[in-house]
Amino acid sequence: MSKASLRETFEPLTTGVFKNNATFRLVLGTCPTLAVTTSALNGLSMGLATTFVLVCSNAIVSLLRNFIPRKVRIPAYILVIATFSTLVQMIMRKWLPDLYDSLGLFLSLVVVNCILLARAESFASLNPVIPSVLDGVGIGVGFTFSLTLLGFIRELLGTGCVFGFELSFLVEAGLPMTIFILPAGGFMVYGFMMVIFNVAVKAAEKKLAERKALKSGGGNA
Repeated sequence: MSKASLRETFEPLTTGVFKNNATFRLVLGTCPTLAVTTSALNGLSMGLATTFVLVCSNAIVSLLRNFIPRKVRIPAYILVIATFSTLVQMIMRKWLPDLYDSLGLFLSLVVVNCILLARAESFASLNPVIPSVLDGVGIGVGFTFSLTLLGFIRELLGTGCVFGFELSFLVEAGLPMTIFILPAGGFMVYGFMMVIFNVAVKAAEKKLAERKALKSGGGNA
């Protein structure tokens, strides 16, 4: 496999994390993003659960893309997503009951998360299995990273803790502000992080384009 074809194969994996980041670039799944990111652990758990469902549903939709009639494709996609979403709930209820209770209703609502349906419709239904799985991994990792980062910042500023471990020097300094674990604080942190992430990605894309142009110019010379 040539370097160009290898890069093309793994492109969905990288673009899902940065260029097509569901939280900060596509602004999808905002409801669970704001609701569960009161702590880093909640954000990480919701992200991993969504990633599992996304990868599995993308694979099944891609396998069945030539057999699902266009008229019933959306109900079929939802059925596939609901199957894996229910599986995640059953596993977490059995083995991680405290985390299951912490995520609450939003774990059940993974089935209607617009990220999953959007990727099934716009990518998995049009591409082979391997690129679809890589797309699911990329989007899922980007979503998990975003939720964990938001949860980390909100938990740190709102409670003085990180992954449930109290940082006594922050508590003693009076840094924790309850507003950051409330909806208003969630919107505030989300907005600032969206600006920072987009500026960073655009700057990286600009540098990459300049580097490619420089290489192309050097090759032509």
